Amino acid sequence: MRYNDNYGKYLSAIDGDIVRCKREDRYPVFAYTSDLDVLLKWDVEVFNSLLSRLSIEEISFRSGDTIQNLNDFGRIFSYHAIHGLGGECDILSLSVCSEIEALFDYSYALGGTGAQGAAALGAVGIPLVAHITDRSREVCELMNYDTISFVENGRRVGSQNHVSGLPPVRHMILQFNKGDEIRVNGITYTVPVSNRLIMDYDTIHKVVPIDQGFIDFCERNAESITSFDISGFNAILDLQIASERLTFLRKHFERIRQKNGRTIIYLESAHYFNPEVKELVFREASSFIDILGMNEEELVDLAGKLKIDTDIGNIESVVRALSSVESAFKIPGIVLHTKDYSLYCGAFLSQVDMEKGLTLGNLLSGTRARTGRYGSREDCKESLQMTLSPIGVTFYENLQKIADKPFCVLVPSRYMEKPACTIGLGDSFVAGVQTSFL
Repeated sequence: MRYNDNYGKYLSAIDGDIVRCKREDRYPVFAYTSDLDVLLKWDVEVFNSLLSRLSIEEISFRSGDTIQNLNDFGRIFSYHAIHGLGGECDILSLSVCSEIEALFDYSYALGGTGAQGAAALGAVGIPLVAHITDRSREVCELMNYDTISFVENGRRVGSQNHVSGLPPVRHMILQFNKGDEIRVNGITYTVPVSNRLIMDYDTIHKVVPIDQGFIDFCERNAESITSFDISGFNAILDLQIASERLTFLRKHFERIRQKNGRTIIYLESAHYFNPEVKELVFREASSFIDILGMNEEELVDLAGKLKIDTDIGNIESVVRALSSVESAFKIPGIVLHTKDYSLYCGAFLSQVDMEKGLTLGNLLSGTRARTGRYGSREDCKESLQMTLSPIGVTFYENLQKIADKPFCVLVPSRYMEKPACTIGLGDSFVAGVQTSFL
């Protein structure tokens, strides 16, 4: 079976979604974290010059590694670059932040999966409500869209009425490019894939404070909420804190579902600083989420822990890995997003157009990759000129040939070999998926 390109149809449907959401006062919710991203302008020669001055015995990175000095930065960033891996780790010193900023030009941008997802959906005009943890002036200005609301004193307000006056939380992001050559100790490595490393100087997200007023608002207005896109637990290090947050949210979502059984709870995965917290989050959240979102790296890692080797170049192997993760963690369904395609695998969800969400997720993500910003509907329309990924199209065709597979929906992406931006692509994708539930 050949893939039927429905990108234009689903993009056109957004106008009707906006009208209906406003008329019926329905909206998705994005929660829980935000920060100010420091976007460092990558210069491979500047980085190689730094490496020539450092003493790096081994290019390495292990889960839980932190950046305490420039040597750690050179070692950890080199590891991610030469393997084409995205990742995240802590910076433990503000002085190291300053040293890294002195090496590269930089600019500020919005950070946090929930915040960026909200901005991506706000940019196309769909009404939504967001919870953010960094309410600095800088962050609130970056979320100043007419259709994004926040909660103050039990009512919805715009971003300029949500400013806390506190300084921003800083996440430093440095992306590398496919084809760059990294030189370490006389050996030259070629970067296989464009990607990025996120380096956090951040203490607030070790606890993920959730505003009680926001919780109360959501429970009072549960019938209006189409979906919750929740994230932000990946920086928690303490198992007890993670357990308390999950217990609190489980009871919260039980009360939501008592009023609105159709609300979809969507948890987006991320790089977790503490692998034990990651496993706890997945196992505990499975009692209240409907869908878990992840990328290929996260799938390979999770399946590997279950002693399952995953060949990401084989769709049958990918589906087998997804099914195994769903079974192990008792998760109803998983959305996988990659550069070539997106895929839902799991339980059939009635009254949900999963193809629509995957298609618009690909389109919002591809538009951000193409333009470097959260795309408007006009930007998205221009992105329709991008070609479909040949790999994605082949995966779609091969998926149809698999016998006895679970319920699956696959949509090839509109692909760029060298994107203008690799930051916030997954967050923009998740925003588009929420249109499945409107």
